[in-house]
Amino acid sequence: MKKEEIFARVDHTQLKATATWADIQALCEEAAVYHTASVCIPPAYLRRVRQAFPALTLCTVIGFPLGYSTTAAKVFETKDAVAQGADEIDMVVNLGDVKNGDFDAVRAEIEAVRAAADGRLLKVIVETCYLTREEKLRLCDCVTQAKADYIKTSTGFGTAGAQMEDIALFRQHIGAGVKIKAAGGIRTREAMEAFCEAGCDRIGCSAAVKALAGEDA
Repeated sequence: MKKEEIFARVDHTQLKATATWADIQALCEEAAVYHTASVCIPPAYLRRVRQAFPALTLCTVIGFPLGYSTTAAKVFETKDAVAQGADEIDMVVNLGDVKNGDFDAVRAEIEAVRAAADGRLLKVIVETCYLTREEKLRLCDCVTQAKADYIKTSTGFGTAGAQMEDIALFRQHIGAGVKIKAAGGIRTREAMEAFCEAGCDRIGCSAAVKALAGEDA
């Protein structure tokens, strides 16, 4: 793949708890130069980034990184993010509901956040490192039935990030309208290219510019 093709799938990400405005500004400037799919930033920076970089696609996170805030809180976060200028929403599922086997609640929460997103792209973070195979399959069903746009592997804050076997599993079990975002621990061109070729339409990554910018091809 050409590096431009990889950049076009990257959600250029800065979600550290200590991220400063200088960090966010640098991220956005890089995204503008390299034409990444989006910048993924903390909700608190959305309004400022929207004003400073009006042409960028802005992604933010909801219920992040643990997912166990209430549905009402996630809905409020989502509505506020939209009001602040978000174009895309990455929400974390309630892993307690998953472990309790309450997949009706999981699906209902995704549906509630989807409605609150008011037409914005919705990606559902399932945090694969904590899941059994059966839970992954059930979550594929939940994401599909709730009509989310993407299933996303990881927050990057769990015990492990994206794994190729999970991408293969998702491809077999998500609905035709659902795409895949790999995130967590993806730091090299080889890894980014491999996940793209495995079927990921988006890559959540903070290292894309470092990995690709100096290359000629």
